[in-house]
Amino acid sequence: MDRRSPVPLWSQVQDDLRRRVTEGEFDAAFPGENALVEAYEVSRNTVREALRGLRAEGLVTAERGRAPRVRRAEIEQPVGTLYSLFASVEAAGLTQRSDVRALDVRADGVVAAHLDLEESTPLVHLERLRRADDTPLAVDRVWLPASVASPLLGVDFTHTSLYAELTELTGTRVESGHERIRAQIPTRGERALLECPEDVAVFVIERTGVAAGRLVEWRQTVVRGDRFAFEADFSSRGLQLAVARSAATPPRAATAS
Repeated sequence: MDRRSPVPLWSQVQDDLRRRVTEGEFDAAFPGENALVEAYEVSRNTVREALRGLRAEGLVTAERGRAPRVRRAEIEQPVGTLYSLFASVEAAGLTQRSDVRALDVRADGVVAAHLDLEESTPLVHLERLRRADDTPLAVDRVWLPASVASPLLGVDFTHTSLYAELTELTGTRVESGHERIRAQIPTRGERALLECPEDVAVFVIERTGVAAGRLVEWRQTVVRGDRFAFEADFSSRGLQLAVARSAATPPRAATAS
């Protein structure tokens, strides 16, 4: 710190911390107040003032009783619409890259059942570790009928969209589907792959995709809960319609089980 400078010490600390955050120095952990006081040889009030500005900028976050943390950009995902994780990451101003962990043909009876296929049906299986600006974001596993998706076996999925490649190489365009989202504690392997902090849960997203009235995709994506947010629009009209439908539906007769 330049104590002869007209720039306040808190501003000098803030500028230096901003630089270090931008360079990724605190990706693993952000130092606590005591460590910053010692490192910069300033008062606790000076450190707190510097951190207050970084919080206002959205660079770090802090909760009562917990050390500050670098705040990652969230990937916002609309509910009830068809979307591409690749496109969502890029739209957030981040670079999407994938580590391809598997791309092959295999049979899976459980997945085949999701696709209304015979258990022995050959399926193209693609597993990727999805990254946003090199930081692990999601483990993405997808299965498609080999009769449809076999041309994808030669694709380099490091930096491309599955849906874009599927459309270009096979003429198959996913138009609709169903998605189920739940929160859970990641397994030890998932936590290691995603580099999740101990206090971060994950979302598990299960999706079936439909093209021309046919099930062509079953996907399971495990995504870090601190990097992902879902959003949806709603209105009182929708609620009133739901209530009206409920009132118009006669009660079901009890049946023996």
